[in-house]
Amino acid sequence: MAHHLELPVWTVLPFVGLLLSIAILPLAAPHFWESNRNKGSVAALFGVPVALYLLVAHGAGGLHELEEKAKEYVSFILLLASLFVVTGGIFVRGSLSGTPLVNTGLLGLGALLASWIGTTGASVLLIRPLLRANATRQRTAHIVVFFIFTVSNCGGLLTPLGDPPLFLGFLKGVPFGWTLGLWREWLVVNGALLVIFNVWDQRVLAAEERARPGAQLEDVMRHLPLGVAGKRNFFFLAALVAVIYAAGQGLGNAGEPWPFGVQEALMALVTGLAFAVTPHRIRAANSFGFGPIIEVAVLFAGIFVTMAPALLLLNANAGRFGLEEPWQFFWAAGLLSSFLDNAPTYLTFAATACGLDGIALEGRYLGEYLALGPRAAETLAAISVGAVFMGANTYIGNGPNFMVKAIAEENSVRMPSFFGYMAYSGAVLIPLFGVVTWLFFR
Repeated sequence: MAHHLELPVWTVLPFVGLLLSIAILPLAAPHFWESNRNKGSVAALFGVPVALYLLVAHGAGGLHELEEKAKEYVSFILLLASLFVVTGGIFVRGSLSGTPLVNTGLLGLGALLASWIGTTGASVLLIRPLLRANATRQRTAHIVVFFIFTVSNCGGLLTPLGDPPLFLGFLKGVPFGWTLGLWREWLVVNGALLVIFNVWDQRVLAAEERARPGAQLEDVMRHLPLGVAGKRNFFFLAALVAVIYAAGQGLGNAGEPWPFGVQEALMALVTGLAFAVTPHRIRAANSFGFGPIIEVAVLFAGIFVTMAPALLLLNANAGRFGLEEPWQFFWAAGLLSSFLDNAPTYLTFAATACGLDGIALEGRYLGEYLALGPRAAETLAAISVGAVFMGANTYIGNGPNFMVKAIAEENSVRMPSFFGYMAYSGAVLIPLFGVVTWLFFR
């Protein structure tokens, strides 16, 4: 079986190399990185040797491990693609008033939606209405930064649909409703972010009132009537939630999780119907294209292959890393999620936690880990919260971050640089995560 594989330490290097490439190449070689074909080449460069090594050196055990990772990958990509396609068929017409109160309300709505339609879906749905609402204002970069903090990251904590790390946990046995128990952490962080943002935005607007001629508040109060096109896609969103919940609960299968392929086929069917019945003009209004989801698909194909040896090694050597307390897992998972993708980071530290208690990485192993009791639940909560929340620390911590930045810049918002953004997160998020540590994980 896969958990009996004895792997040399060097087999973790392709995983590290791929994640570093994802972090560095968008900054060091942006033109090269624009092409999804080039991204696929990088993923293959690291992934193919690992797959060949597992097959040649470990035979049936290596094949078993690759089959498990292939199943996880298909389920993972189908979820992201489904949410991406369905939400891409919903267009919010008109605009809101760009006042601090309305902006705060829109961020709060996005934080609520993020857990149910995904951080990517909520970001795609709301970023353009937010930008239209504030089009007459001069200083709007802070609005987009807080949007990334809340809608693109911290809002997605409450369900497996919210953020990719949590869906991977769901695939590995975490009950669908378990993350709803993290509502206190969600409320503290998102509530604090909304209060901080409102005060910040009021001060910025007041400064504009003093510096510019005319009444800026009157300008931002002007707005076009709101409307929603593509409303039928809300039905398809509800259908996706129902499918995933039913699969996890084992409805119709004597309480056992559905066999692989059933959930995936139903999600593909719902997505295909949503795409077929949504008029092209609605997707065109959203500037919808398949480029972003193709990018995710090719990169994660490499990630899922290369992380197999890394997870097995971490599981087998968990006691050597000095991670024992929940707060340590919170910060370790969070800080790594700030600079590497938070989905494999979540699995990395979940594997480490399981290794400390002798839980092998087979099947729905995180369900088995949670069955150990409150201490295991607290540790997994720390990993989950760290991976989701601290994906907001940099532009590269979570997939929607760069996407929102790009959309804002297309709309003439002068966004902060990579390190300028980190100045925001260092000033706002890091102290807030210190409060989270003290309240929940000490």
